Amino acid sequence: MLQSISRDESLAELERLRAAVDGSGDLVYSWDLATDRIDWVGRAADFLGLSSATVPRSGDRFHSRINPEDLPARMQALSEHFAGTMGYDCEYRIRASDGEFRWVHDRGTVEISPGGTPVRLSGMLRLVTQRKQNETRLEHLANYDELTGHYNKLRLREALDYALAYSLRYGPPGAFLAVGIDQLDRINTAYGSAAGDRVLVEVARRLDQCLRTTDVIGRLGSDRFGVVLAFCSPDDTAMIGERIVEAMRQTPIVIDTNSVHVTLSIGSVHFPDQARTSFDVIINAEAALLKAKSSGRDCVKPFEMSEEQRLNHRANMELGEQVTEALKEDRLVFAYQPVVDALTHEVRYYECLLRMIARDGSVIAAGRFIPVVERLGLMRAIDRRALELVVRDLEEHPEVTLAFNISGVTAADRGWLRALIAQLKGRRDLANRMIVEITETAALFDIDDSARFVSVLRNLGCEVALDDFGAGYTTFRHLKALTVDVVKIDGSFVRDLAHSTENQLFIRNLLSLAQVFNLVTVAECVETNEEAAILANEGVDLLQGYFFGKPELTPAWRRQTIMPLPLPRFAAAPSGRRQPATI
Repeated sequence: MLQSISRDESLAELERLRAAVDGSGDLVYSWDLATDRIDWVGRAADFLGLSSATVPRSGDRFHSRINPEDLPARMQALSEHFAGTMGYDCEYRIRASDGEFRWVHDRGTVEISPGGTPVRLSGMLRLVTQRKQNETRLEHLANYDELTGHYNKLRLREALDYALAYSLRYGPPGAFLAVGIDQLDRINTAYGSAAGDRVLVEVARRLDQCLRTTDVIGRLGSDRFGVVLAFCSPDDTAMIGERIVEAMRQTPIVIDTNSVHVTLSIGSVHFPDQARTSFDVIINAEAALLKAKSSGRDCVKPFEMSEEQRLNHRANMELGEQVTEALKEDRLVFAYQPVVDALTHEVRYYECLLRMIARDGSVIAAGRFIPVVERLGLMRAIDRRALELVVRDLEEHPEVTLAFNISGVTAADRGWLRALIAQLKGRRDLANRMIVEITETAALFDIDDSARFVSVLRNLGCEVALDDFGAGYTTFRHLKALTVDVVKIDGSFVRDLAHSTENQLFIRNLLSLAQVFNLVTVAECVETNEEAAILANEGVDLLQGYFFGKPELTPAWRRQTIMPLPLPRFAAAPSGRRQPATI
């Protein structure tokens, strides 16, 4: 009798389980690995989009319905789970009877025999087709223009960056076209915005017909397209531009039974001889496009430098050559500026400021050549050299701590990060005396990437400083995401501080934000005792500026083997305010 009751209870519990699974729309399975039999709990036929007769009852039959592109990933997930290295959790597509694929999320756990052999996999399938479609759509929107289907401006710039890098490295010339639709606003006014959209779609289609399969088309603006022409000489560029213009001249666009004649104006620029960064390429191409429109439209105009631009370009190229030579000949050096305690004025660490030694022995400040270096795409090489110099100094002078800046380009460069990891791996004594400064504007450009970058640096043992604090409108959310150690108040808020109540109020607000996160604060460009006193009174931790010392190529600690300078590892004071610890 007791056994009967127990059996009845078990059956009732099983029915409740089936009802719950049916109600959830999910599908539970038990896969006997020895016999290859699969038992289903739930509406298997409806879930899989099959008839009852075709529902797979074995692992082999089930695998035959999985999309071949997804099957290797599923098999790898199973193997890793059976080996005990990973949990089993994967997504893949299953083919329904109508030929359509359904996305499923599969989670399960394996049962292992006493002998260590996998005997049964039990799990649950959940339909995630709608989510996958939404993710695909969002990914598409992040990369493509929704109206025309071509690249959006971000992806177009990435394609241009790639073409430029290839051209700079291997030599083949390329070109960029800025293609503008003439008087699209008039078409919108006369026929409506839907007609304007139709014109954009048709222009995009004709661009496809006129260009090579290797050329890249993207939406540059509301009435403009951009075209990247790799491996393209100036003569070929002119020919392609004329072909595009002629394709629009020949055939009008039909809008609601009306034939509308649409013309295009095109500006072209060649790289790398006329521009060496994607920013300059696009700016120059749009300048040429404006010239084409002012010349009567319906034409192609190449970018032409003015005499002043040509002279500046030549000077920049010469300066770029000087920097390249200085890199090769070890003539890029640091000048070191002290950063001091706001209360005691004791030196805590030094900031390394890049300098170039010219062939005549003169010293060229970074402000003269860094902007040119950035435009010429040499910043990564400069930052690699800066890293080498810092590591060498830290090795030779174990008593000092050094801070150095890296560019926004390098902050997103995994190659530089790998070089840093290689230099500091197993050398925490060096990492603990290195402070890496990134500018606030660069950090905010892509907050997620910056947060990952900062995390890697801090895990190595480095301090991370946010430079130019206040210039990029950092918010509470940004500081929470970045988890930096130090913030450096931008010098523009320090200058004339004694006579500017606005600057005093702004600094007070910045300090309040920094103190919420227990961050060490540094004020730059301190030039008077009055400024230093105001900043110390407001609660700034560290000060830097000409009042305490100008950048020097050979500071005292480089002239002597041993100099007992305190290290600026940041310890929490009893009050909760973080201050540099002393030795």
